[in-house]
Amino acid sequence: MNRNTIIGLVLIFGIFIAYSYFMMPSKEEVAKQQQRSDSLALVMKERRDSAIRTNARRQALENLQRVEEQAEKGEVIDSTEVLRMEMKDQLGRFSNAAFGEEKFYTVETDLLKLRINAKGGRIEQVELKKYKTWEKNPTILLNTDSLHFGFSFFSGNRLINTERLYFQPAPTGNTGQRKDSICVTGQDSIHFAMRLYPDGGETDLDRSRYIECLFTFYGDKYMIGYQLNFQGMEEVIDPSTNYLVLNWKENLTRQEKSLKMERMNTTVYYKYLEDKVDYLSETKDEEKFLKNEKIRWVSFKQQFFLTTLIADTYFAEPRIQIQTLPFEGNYLKTMVAEIGIPFSSRETTSIPMRLYIGPNKYYTLRKYRLDMEKQIPLGWSFFLMAWINQYAVIPVFTFFGSLGWNYGIIILILTIMLKIVLFPIAYKTYKSSAKMRVLKPDIDEISKKFPKKEDAMKKQQATMDLYKRAGVNPLAGCVPMLLQFPILIAMFRFFPSSIELRQQPFLWATDLSSYDSIWTFPGGFSIPFYGNHISLFALLMTLSSILYTKVNEQMMTGTQQQMPGMKVMMYLMPVMFLFWFNDYSSGLSYYYLLANLLTFAQILLIRRTIDEKKLHAQIEANKKKTAKKSGFQKRLENMAKKRGYPVKR
Repeated sequence: MNRNTIIGLVLIFGIFIAYSYFMMPSKEEVAKQQQRSDSLALVMKERRDSAIRTNARRQALENLQRVEEQAEKGEVIDSTEVLRMEMKDQLGRFSNAAFGEEKFYTVETDLLKLRINAKGGRIEQVELKKYKTWEKNPTILLNTDSLHFGFSFFSGNRLINTERLYFQPAPTGNTGQRKDSICVTGQDSIHFAMRLYPDGGETDLDRSRYIECLFTFYGDKYMIGYQLNFQGMEEVIDPSTNYLVLNWKENLTRQEKSLKMERMNTTVYYKYLEDKVDYLSETKDEEKFLKNEKIRWVSFKQQFFLTTLIADTYFAEPRIQIQTLPFEGNYLKTMVAEIGIPFSSRETTSIPMRLYIGPNKYYTLRKYRLDMEKQIPLGWSFFLMAWINQYAVIPVFTFFGSLGWNYGIIILILTIMLKIVLFPIAYKTYKSSAKMRVLKPDIDEISKKFPKKEDAMKKQQATMDLYKRAGVNPLAGCVPMLLQFPILIAMFRFFPSSIELRQQPFLWATDLSSYDSIWTFPGGFSIPFYGNHISLFALLMTLSSILYTKVNEQMMTGTQQQMPGMKVMMYLMPVMFLFWFNDYSSGLSYYYLLANLLTFAQILLIRRTIDEKKLHAQIEANKKKTAKKSGFQKRLENMAKKRGYPVKR
């Protein structure tokens, strides 16, 4: 490729960029297009709403005329009949399904106890049998009092929502006659079907047509099969229907001891069809409309538990919202999801989905290969943090936890193992600090030789030359510290979200996943930014951090000049951590306390193995040796020679 070819390609590329830039619509044009699109959508919605209102008005006038005729003839007006006429106005072919008995059906597995309501044909309450709340009450997900879960579609120019309608149980292949209470255990499974029938007459149902919610329950799984089946509904559901809309809204209830921490870990997660897992803000109210997007699942996630709806194909253009509720009461946040489910009234016979209602546990979620484990904050944004948690922390917790060991002891074992792995780094860090201390007299001599500010560059060059002749790398102590930083952050992310630590006691702590308290201030008194209690693990961790800062300062004495105020900042940080960790996971404070204590032990051990007098003699011997020049330095000297500059030997 010659020079002209390269220039030609560059020009073509430049023209392409310029064309794309100048032809790109302006912000005003984009806004106008968006406004036009929104206007068209609004017009279509208004037309549809107008048709619905017109049809409803016509039906209401006919019913009113009918009632007036009955009154003129002196006939007794049946209030039930009037109500049926009103339902006919509102629900069309589904008016008879608005009447029924709110009957409940119970399904119990080894892990779950579920209640299904005939109204809406939905699961309205789930108890996790192996877990209790912090008050030792049953752990209930899908709160009956605030749950809204129903599918919307158009039928005869009327908007139908299944949440308002009564379903009826139907026998399935492996259950026979339907019972009000069913039990399934072990590896067995059972089907449970609820059917919504359209009208077959004034008061009858057409049982040859139906929408069926078919549930499949497994004795030993938190995953539930959930399938919508359609029989003969092509003449009932509007043929122009492209999507069913799932309206899902719920106020999540409190399960944990620390309301603050549970709210900080409660939000809506979702996974794009062929892309990453994303979520709404955990700390503020937020709403998202994923226009023209497809997702695989959407999940209402609490600190340790999930309710996840999974599509076998995809969901379309979801609108999701999260809103924090007042601190009063046992509610955390309001979750809202409006999800489009692909549908064709003439082609769709079934829509397979799944429901996961259970713990936010790594190995339980990972086996489904749906990236649901990404809801556990293991530091996914940085691979090293995620690897530490995936391949070190979680396996250790799982292995020793399966042996029935106390998790306080397991955290101690984990800390020792990590310190052993990091010991070479700690050794190198301390040795580098020792070398810098040995060189302090020489550095002081250089400072006396160049006392003026304008000689700062000469002073720096002389110092670096000293390091080079002595064979000391001033950054050798910094790099190992940077390598340890991901471990500290990985632990910070993992411990508060580890369900393995939930309600696990150790010493005075009753729950290692939440704060420990040795004293609660009386009379509702609370210290701003600190809280209404004293966490002993957080206090001990803070004291050990101050002691570690003191020891580290002694190690670094003479190695570098501290900036003004830096010493105060070094001691202020542990005090700030006391305010932060007082309401945090006691298991995390305990881990940091152990890490500091083991670091002291390492320092004492390393001090016994490093003789600073021998180190000084080695450095003096290095000074007398001719320093080997790097390839980069040689190239610089060769360039200087060619230009006639003097080169220092």
